[in-house]
Amino acid sequence: MRYRELGKTGLKVSEIGLGGEWLERHNTEEVKAVIDCCEELGINILDCWMSEPNVRSNIGKALAGKRDKWIIQGHFGSTWQDGQYVRTRNLEKVEEAFADLLTRLQTDYIDLGMIHFVDEEAEFHRIMEGEFLSYVKAQKEKGVIRHIGMSTHNPRVAALAALPGEIEMILFSVNPAFDLLPASEDLNKYFEDSYAEGLAGIDPERAKLYQICERQGVGITVMKGYAGGRLFSAQTSPFGVALTPVQCIHYALTRPAVASILAGYDTPEQVREAAAYETASEEEKDYASVLANAPHHAYFGQCTYCGHCAPCPMEIDIAMVNKLYDLAAMQPEVPATVRAHYAALSANAGDCIACGGCEERCPFGVPVVERMEKAKELLG
Repeated sequence: MRYRELGKTGLKVSEIGLGGEWLERHNTEEVKAVIDCCEELGINILDCWMSEPNVRSNIGKALAGKRDKWIIQGHFGSTWQDGQYVRTRNLEKVEEAFADLLTRLQTDYIDLGMIHFVDEEAEFHRIMEGEFLSYVKAQKEKGVIRHIGMSTHNPRVAALAALPGEIEMILFSVNPAFDLLPASEDLNKYFEDSYAEGLAGIDPERAKLYQICERQGVGITVMKGYAGGRLFSAQTSPFGVALTPVQCIHYALTRPAVASILAGYDTPEQVREAAAYETASEEEKDYASVLANAPHHAYFGQCTYCGHCAPCPMEIDIAMVNKLYDLAAMQPEVPATVRAHYAALSANAGDCIACGGCEERCPFGVPVVERMEKAKELLG
């Protein structure tokens, strides 16, 4: 298992994580089997947003005696009322639910205290300017949580969260289908049976979000990486082709600022299928060829940092140069950190001999040679 820095939190999280939602469907023994398998394979990050009491208790039993091996995302605002999940900002209910989470998980702290499910811009401002954020910050000051995070499906909200400095990391929905779509405050828009024709490439606001998070040091953990499983079938995929779990994982992990993808598992076998990413071949990870040949919504002309351009005869990491160029190009001035990363490359855009081999290999028709020239001008 490989590990990545989660923004500026100082935490190192496994590339593959555990999203706990599906564990609601299972008993104590089955939950333990999944969590034990995760631990065996080196997975060390778990998201528990669910308010249902039994799943919280079952996770707590599975973690008993091993709490220090896990980084836990726990949510403020996910409550259990009258036998069902309710998202709320009522602090009395929020405090009660968070205390229940600690008790049932058998822990006295949560690593990542998540402000739960904020998809509306107006609600984001109410939270950040009101008593809700004050309460969350107080929990950090007391050591009940170690870091403050936020979960959202809306790139506009995520970008707002990444800028002020209060939010240290974001749980965000990332997959090649959602990335096509413009920002929405209605989560159901992302799960419609078909998308409007004419969509092409990553929506600019989503691309900008990833760059903002990279620049600000706000790490991203990924939810909805499989789009609820719809990407696994050509019939349900908006592209008209099926992707594999490994391909979906690779797509998410090639986005700037992404540290871990949190997948849901029903069985240990599904954990192993996801963890197989760590030993997968480049051919098995290749989402780009699948998307480029899909009948709908190809990413033509846009660099997705997939790495198909390699190998370069000058040993330039073209995908990394493109990523740094995109990060620099969105700024009035090139950040010093971007220049430093670029300068540290063993070969950069200035070494490009314009042979064009990368363009022949690019499945999306990206004008790589032109971009290398622009990167050389911008980054030196």
